[in-house]
Amino acid sequence: MNYKDFNDYELLDHIYSCNEDANEIMIYKYRPLTVNLAKKLIKYCNGGIDLNDLIQEGLVGLNEAIKSYRDDKETNFGTYAKLCIERRMYSLVKSTRTYKNKILNESISLEDDEDNNIDKFLIDNSFNPSNMIEEFDSQNLILEKLESQLTDLEKQVFELKKNYFNYKEIAEILDKDPKAIDNTIQRIKIKLKKILNLN
Repeated sequence: MNYKDFNDYELLDHIYSCNEDANEIMIYKYRPLTVNLAKKLIKYCNGGIDLNDLIQEGLVGLNEAIKSYRDDKETNFGTYAKLCIERRMYSLVKSTRTYKNKILNESISLEDDEDNNIDKFLIDNSFNPSNMIEEFDSQNLILEKLESQLTDLEKQVFELKKNYFNYKEIAEILDKDPKAIDNTIQRIKIKLKKILNLN
């Protein structure tokens, strides 16, 4: 079998029919994407992992994409696989970075003042287990709703912001102009405000 002879959906059909060759072909097909992303991200790691660790984590994300993808999803498999690969790799990079106890940094504030930002929206300081569970569920629902309204680029930027990358790093990773990243973050903020009825 050669990956050029099959599209993603044909390969998925073979994989779901327990064809191990098809699974290996899918991994081979998406390995260059995984390696390229790993090469971009490795410089943002603060030691403790190497390029192969990032590649392996990306391939775990690809396997998750293969297992969880359904063709009734609104996105095609390639986009979905890329997002799953990126999320796994971003999480690994995040674990090597020094920032702690933040979900998003100051560049995604709901208002210009520091007292009203997404950090406070996402963090419950009450230490009441019941409140924390309710708040966690509420936050997850809001984040799910937000992510369902984001474009592919916005999802990538949002995922990177959640993993503590700054504007310049995101622009470099995604090969975009920093101004385009700033505009994307502004659109995300607007969508979040609408969900929270803050407009």
